[in-house]
Amino acid sequence: MKPFLAGLLLASAISPAFATEFPQRPVKITVPVAPAGILDQVSRIIAPTLAENLGQTVIVENRPGASGNIAATHVARSKPDGYSLLAGYSMFHVGNPVMYPKLDWDPIKDFKPVAMLVVSPHIVTVNPKQPFQTLQDVVDYAKKNPKTLNHATSGNGSVPHIGVELFKQRTGVDIVHVPYKGAGPAVQDVIAGNVEITVATPPSVVGFIRSGQLRPLAVASEKRLPFLPDVPTTAQAGFPDFVLDAWVALFAPADTPDDVVAKLTEAVKKTLATERVQQSLDGVGVQVRYMTPTQLDEQVRKDIAYWQPVIREAGISIE
Repeated sequence: MKPFLAGLLLASAISPAFATEFPQRPVKITVPVAPAGILDQVSRIIAPTLAENLGQTVIVENRPGASGNIAATHVARSKPDGYSLLAGYSMFHVGNPVMYPKLDWDPIKDFKPVAMLVVSPHIVTVNPKQPFQTLQDVVDYAKKNPKTLNHATSGNGSVPHIGVELFKQRTGVDIVHVPYKGAGPAVQDVIAGNVEITVATPPSVVGFIRSGQLRPLAVASEKRLPFLPDVPTTAQAGFPDFVLDAWVALFAPADTPDDVVAKLTEAVKKTLATERVQQSLDGVGVQVRYMTPTQLDEQVRKDIAYWQPVIREAGISIE
């Protein structure tokens, strides 16, 4: 009995020491998309400074496939010790549980929030040869001419796809969805005049807006973009329900110790407050929006309650 009690006392004395020493080896961020996408860019921008704040190397590993499910499953099943993190994307995290009939992970049960990093707004654009000058023009035309307008997106179940489904549900218009394999081909077909409308993130369209190849109608965000100050928000354009800010956040496996998560969260907070990191993130068209684990958990639950009914009503599913 005495040796057993002594062992318990020794374990209790040693445990805090282990916690204070985290991390002892590299921390890995698993990105659920191929290199060059927003998730990948954000992860690689923060990694060097996050490494400085943690005192250990931060590795960014790409595990693309199945709309983020391969990466999410990998991290959910990883050892919950703080060394394996997921770069979570809002619609993967919120939408996949509805769109995929069989899923090996749960956004609430299998993950512990670490911190929100950024939000990525979306811009509604049209081919400049189209007569539309405002978002209201699109709605008016679509109501008079149902199923004649087409909107190009980066793919079935993508943020733009689900966002436009929300827009259709709120306005009663019938616009035809044309999915592509990525934002690049979708935007190019709008520029070519084959499709009338696209909704995409700034990196995909800002260059074409500046060159006059696309006309912006509205920013589906709460605030105007500093690099497109003359483009109104969707609320200013008369559609306050159409806000499409996709977020990027870090998650750990569900049973990761709270003190380890706290260290990661504090390191992320310091990283996002660094001027060079903020400038680099601005450069790829995203906005820093730090959230604590509690705030991020609330945001995930809020988004699940908001977006999953939209997806169900639209009948979006991916086999």
